[in-house]
Amino acid sequence: MVESKQTVPHFYVTHEYDVAALLNLRKQINALLPEEEKLSVNDFIVKAAALTLRQFPNLNASLQGDQIVQHEQVNVGVAVAVEGGLLTVVSRDTDHKPLRQISGELKVMVARAREGKVRPDDIEGSTFSISNLGMYDVEHFIAIINPPEAAILAVGSGREIPVVKEGAVVPGWRMKLTISVDHRVSDGVEAARFMQALAGYIESPLKILV
Repeated sequence: MVESKQTVPHFYVTHEYDVAALLNLRKQINALLPEEEKLSVNDFIVKAAALTLRQFPNLNASLQGDQIVQHEQVNVGVAVAVEGGLLTVVSRDTDHKPLRQISGELKVMVARAREGKVRPDDIEGSTFSISNLGMYDVEHFIAIINPPEAAILAVGSGREIPVVKEGAVVPGWRMKLTISVDHRVSDGVEAARFMQALAGYIESPLKILV
C-alpha cells in the first residue's frame, strides 16, 4: 500500500447515488430468503460494478510495465477486515453470475478469511476492487489502489437525508461512492462516465437481476 500510494498517480471521482429503490428491492428479496442467504447492499454493488465494467474495459485492467492489459474476465475483489489488517477475497466472472451465487461465494470466502483458513484461489486474480465501510457509519472515504489493478471503488453508508424534489424538501436515501483510478491507465472523464453508468444499475436495481 505504501508503494502504491507513493508510485501510482491516484485521482478520485465521487458520485452520490439514490439508493431508495435498491434498499426496497433488497428488502423484498430478503423477505423470501432464509437468514443465511440474505443479500447485503454490498452484494448489489459488487454485481452492479461488474456489469458496469463491461462497458469500461480500461478500468478492468492492469498496468504491466508500460503496457495496459485489459482483462477478459471481470473478477471483483472485496476487501475484508481480518485480525491485523485487510485481505481481498475475489469473486470470479462476477458479471456472469447471479446475485445469490455471488453473495453465497463471498460469504464462504469471507468466513474462511476471518478464520485464518483462506485459500490461494480466494485472494488471487482480482481485476478491480471494492472497499465498503458503510457498516461503520462512514459517509465518504477514498481507497488506495491495489496494484497492478487500475482502480478501486470505495463505498460509504446509505443515509436518509433531506433532498429536493420538484422544489420540495423530502426525505431520501443517498450513498456516496468514490473511485480511485491510476492516471497512467485512465482519466477523469472516463472515471466520471463509469460512475454515471454505475448509477444505471444502482438506481434501477432490477437491471442487476436480469
